[in-house]
Amino acid sequence: MPVKALFKPFHLGALELPTRVVMAPMTRSFSPGGVPNAKVVEYYRRRAAAGVGLIITEGTTVGHKASNGYPNVPHFYGEAALAGWQQVVEAVHAEGGKIVPQLWHVGSVRRIGTEPDASVPGYGPTEKRKDGQVVVHGMTQADIDEVIAAFAQAAKDAQRIGMDGVEIHGAHGYLVDQFFWEGSNQRTDGYGGSLANRSRFAIELIRAVRVAVGEGFPIIFRFSQWKQQDYTARLVQTPEALGEFLKPLADAGVDIFHCSTRRFWEPEFDGSDLNLAGWTRQLTGKPTITVGSVGLDGEFLQFMVNTDKVAQPASLEKLLERLNNDEFDLVAVGRALLVDPDWAQKVRDGREQEILSFSREALMTLV
Repeated sequence: MPVKALFKPFHLGALELPTRVVMAPMTRSFSPGGVPNAKVVEYYRRRAAAGVGLIITEGTTVGHKASNGYPNVPHFYGEAALAGWQQVVEAVHAEGGKIVPQLWHVGSVRRIGTEPDASVPGYGPTEKRKDGQVVVHGMTQADIDEVIAAFAQAAKDAQRIGMDGVEIHGAHGYLVDQFFWEGSNQRTDGYGGSLANRSRFAIELIRAVRVAVGEGFPIIFRFSQWKQQDYTARLVQTPEALGEFLKPLADAGVDIFHCSTRRFWEPEFDGSDLNLAGWTRQLTGKPTITVGSVGLDGEFLQFMVNTDKVAQPASLEKLLERLNNDEFDLVAVGRALLVDPDWAQKVRDGREQEILSFSREALMTLV
């Protein structure tokens, strides 16, 4: 299957991408003090120079006291962090690439003792206690308004420093996603109950971001059915329910849906070969990004359990067939790009035999 489909330009309003290859957001934890440094600049520059059309940065925390859950994760607030990100933007643009930050709040995943304020617990839709101590603060209306304002400010700052759009992280069991799920959202107010009500937080957040950046500045929304805690979880069970879930998000201002799956080739619902990105594109009419084990023969989870496991480059034939059939618009590549910054260039030039394999050790370096 010809690879040229991966290297055709993509246009959406003012967003012009030189290729359909997207770098997936991957937490790297190489930004001490939350500030991206020269190594981070070079990390992203190399991918843009080698043919990645759109870089979605690792998750960056918004300016709320409970947004972070991990050490050395970059911030997207504060003068020093934003100056660091501006250097990243300039380096990527100099290579002809485009870049958006993934805006992130971990929610109840946060643990007491986490930087920058060790006394702050996780924040979530519903309070949780352990041994008499609050380990998850149930968010009040004031808290919700404050977090939404932090996302809006981060988006405004992204636009100011020259980013090409923003991605809102609404997947994988983090804060926005925690509101979607009945198991984690036991609220009895307008943010709880039906899925429509549980989606209200995300809808208000997207609307606030749209107001902050105006029309024409791309908003990407990443969502998933599966969660870190349960790979078999399904928020919705049918295409009809998926459409009902996605339409209000699209109406609120989402331009592109980033549809996170573990394996891009697996059908989302019985009776159709369409994956999650395919169904989302069909139901919303919006461009979609597919992702999930692209370019490698093993899954991420295997490397966390089996430390000696190595993933070898895999055929792109199924991916290219789906892309050529317009099932989705863009392709996000994760671990293959993490370990090999020249992955896109090697694929384009027919040098697949030179693509590097992936092992857990790659997570310990920033190349």
